[in-house]
Amino acid sequence: MMQAFEGTTSKGERAGDPRALVLRGLTKEYRKGSPVLNGIDLVLPGSGLTAIIGPSGTGKSTLIRCINRLVQPTSGEVLFRGQDLAKLSGRALRNARRRIGMVFQEYNLVERLTVMENLLCGRLGYVPAWRAWLRKFPARDIERAFDLLEAVGLPGFATRRADALSGGQRQRVGIARAIMQEPEIILADEPTSSLDPKTSVEIMEILSKFAAERAIPVIVNIHNVELARRFASRIVGMSGGLVVYDGPPQQLTDAHLKQIYGGENWME
Repeated sequence: MMQAFEGTTSKGERAGDPRALVLRGLTKEYRKGSPVLNGIDLVLPGSGLTAIIGPSGTGKSTLIRCINRLVQPTSGEVLFRGQDLAKLSGRALRNARRRIGMVFQEYNLVERLTVMENLLCGRLGYVPAWRAWLRKFPARDIERAFDLLEAVGLPGFATRRADALSGGQRQRVGIARAIMQEPEIILADEPTSSLDPKTSVEIMEILSKFAAERAIPVIVNIHNVELARRFASRIVGMSGGLVVYDGPPQQLTDAHLKQIYGGENWME
C-alpha cells in the first residue's frame, strides 16, 4: 500500500477548526472487493481552496460526490459542522445539502431557463414550493442574483437562455448558482476540464476569490497540476484510491507527481 510522503500537512493542526471537513475511513466500492476509495482519512480546512489532483479513475470525483451524498459511501464518516453526512437521510440530508454548493463539470444548468432563473434555482431549498412554481422569489434573492452576475463577470446576462451561453459563461452561472445557496462549503468537480486555458484560469480565479472573500472551504477536483499549484492553498494528491500527498503547493515536487501519476514519463 502506498503511503503519503513525509512532511505533508499535519491533521492535528486542523482538527480543532469547527468548520473543517473530516473524512474518516471513507470507502466506496461500486463492485464488492474493488474499492474506488480505500479508507480515506483526511481533514480538509475550514477555509481556502483545496485542489484534489490525480489520474483518471483514482477516485477524485467519487470523493467529491461522497461528501454531498450524490454517491453513497460504502463505509466511513463524512463529518461537517457537527454532523456525519454519510448517515443522513430524508429531510436531514436535504437540509445538509442546502449548505453544500456544487459546481459540475458539465454545468448542470436547465438549458431552457434564463440565467436569472438558473441562479434562483439555488434558492429552491429555502422558499415554499408554491413560490418556486410561480417564480415568486423574494426581492432580496433577486437583488443578490444580480450582484452575483456582476461578480462573475456576466452583467446584462440575466435574461439570456442558458443554451445560448458559451462553456465558460455556463460555468460562471454554475458558480453563481452555487453561491446563491449561501453555502458553508463549495465542491467543484472538474470545473475547468471542458474549457480553454484562458477561461480555465478565469474560473479558478472566481472560485479562489469566493473562497477568500466568504471564508469558506472550496474543494476542487482538477486535472491541471499547474492550475492547482497556482490557485490552491493546499493540494491533495490521490492514486489508486489513496491519498499519497497532502500539503502546500510549494512542497509538491516531481517525485510526488511521479508517485501520484506513475512512472518517469507522467508529463508526456
